[in-house]
Amino acid sequence: MAVRLPQSLSTGLQRETGWTVLDYEIREQKAHALGTLGQQVDQALAALRNFDAETPGENRGDRRRDLVDAAAERVWAFMIQRELCGLRDWDAVVKHHGIPREVLNRVGGARRRP
Repeated sequence: MAVRLPQSLSTGLQRETGWTVLDYEIREQKAHALGTLGQQVDQALAALRNFDAETPGENRGDRRRDLVDAAAERVWAFMIQRELCGLRDWDAVVKHHGIPREVLNRVGGARRRP
């Protein structure tokens, strides 16, 4: 009688091929890019929040618009990277990062501005 390992244990015993090594590297790069973009989103949103807290309403002008555009661009890149990683739930990300509606409204439009 032959004993066979459960399928869940036998996957670790497969030989590494060029494809599995490449697939691992691609996944690793996607995860790294996702983490970096997440940090950039947090930094852009923090800059916008700090500006709003420190600058009176009548003195905001173009600087605030530029900060909103920069945050929208970072959020857009983060959204695309999440899609590439197979992550589709965007509502949880909006809540987690506290992305304001104003920034979400500009996502996509930030890429078209000259």
